Amino acid sequence: MRARSTIPLATALCALLIGLVWGTQATAGDTMPETAGDTASATAAGTFRNPLNPGPDPFMTYANGEYHLATTQGDSIRMWSSPSLSTLLATDPVTVWTDSDPSRNQHIWAPEFYRFDGRWYMYYTADDGVDEHHRLYVLESEGDDPTGPYHFKAKLAPPNHADDFAIDPGILQHNGRLYLAYSGLNAYQHNGLNIAPLSNPYTISGDAVALNAAGGCPEVREGPAFLYRNGRTWMTYSACDTGKPDYQVWMMSLPDNADPLVPGNWTQHDGPLLSRNDAAGVYGPGHHTFFQSPDGTEDWIIYHAKTTSEYTYTDRTTRAQQIGWNADGSPNLGTPLALGATQDLPSGDPGSGNYWINDDGRSSGDGTVTYTGTWNSGTGCAAQCFWGDDHWSDQAGNTATFSFTGTRIALLSVRDTGNGIAAISIDGGPEQRVDFHGPIRTGETLQYLSPQLPPGEHTLRIQVTGEHNADSGAAFVSVDRAEVYTD
Repeated sequence: MRARSTIPLATALCALLIGLVWGTQATAGDTMPETAGDTASATAAGTFRNPLNPGPDPFMTYANGEYHLATTQGDSIRMWSSPSLSTLLATDPVTVWTDSDPSRNQHIWAPEFYRFDGRWYMYYTADDGVDEHHRLYVLESEGDDPTGPYHFKAKLAPPNHADDFAIDPGILQHNGRLYLAYSGLNAYQHNGLNIAPLSNPYTISGDAVALNAAGGCPEVREGPAFLYRNGRTWMTYSACDTGKPDYQVWMMSLPDNADPLVPGNWTQHDGPLLSRNDAAGVYGPGHHTFFQSPDGTEDWIIYHAKTTSEYTYTDRTTRAQQIGWNADGSPNLGTPLALGATQDLPSGDPGSGNYWINDDGRSSGDGTVTYTGTWNSGTGCAAQCFWGDDHWSDQAGNTATFSFTGTRIALLSVRDTGNGIAAISIDGGPEQRVDFHGPIRTGETLQYLSPQLPPGEHTLRIQVTGEHNADSGAAFVSVDRAEVYTD
């Protein structure tokens, strides 16, 4: 049995602010622009960069002219909404649900939300603080808005699993009927795939059936998601423990008009559809769902993955990329892209004018970085760094100053066991102490996001303090990239 860790308070607070979307940047194998202000800046409005969110277990849909994203937050359900992927996380999240009932107000994981008959239904799992007590619940919106408000509607428990462990609810829509798919106890795994009939979005009407799904690792089958195309329902799901670098996506499928409650009607497809990409620094790609571009012409996957190969439940960040379709009609999820890869925005996405500043001073927009004191620099961090390079120093008083034109700036760099504390200030104002240490080395980690600023020219200064917390082995501060928001 695996137990997911909840997000620490400091991370959760940071997650409320994070917006990591990017201007134009070459994908792996492309060459770096020769000068700042290259043609990249002219096309920045049509591209974005992952990650989209620091949280795991993402679910996203496009509705009412906006993308709506929810990820596991632990203590509540929060949602980010924006007309563009490239500005999604520059907006503040809305807390759509907290619960005072002590039997279900902790370890709130994997929310998913669907629209039926003019209302939205939010499905999730929660417990009383004990992992084994996770059960499934559904909320109902007061009106036709995915951000709520919501009220509690029901507990979802099939009669044959009335009080059994259950997580990761998803809704299967097949032949005009609804079904609850989830991960829980069955004859095959502690976290195995089950499907139960629904008479309406909040009422289970019969026993759950278990699917004997393959997965490369024995312990977990979870996070079912669905695509409907080419005469079949394609059910993708995650396998292996989500803390492992080998967490991956597998698939079963069901013909149209076949009964999903008959296990023999499901066809197992061989091998993973999405798995680790060591060369790009992507590990454990899994727990996912699908969404369409704003104009409905493209299919996309949103999923979480890590930048470390260590066995850990931390460092799971949300990413998105376009998918394709094979000649046999099955979905092709492709290869997970490096965290720093630039992608075209979904078709019909209006985009934004965001741009990046690299630690060596190059920029896709109106930005520079200058240093005082002696800084180390190099390319040893490879896929964990933007452009494969960064600067670092442990000498108190050394500074790095980003100059930029925009309304907000984010700093990303390596978080490491030997990193220390920086003092960060905007436009010469008060300093904020930021700890760059992490118990596991991870790349392209959000270190700081500024408050909203008036449009115009600004500076951000990073000062090395020479201090570190008791768990860190040194006081290095890493400078890698900045993302500037212009809207």
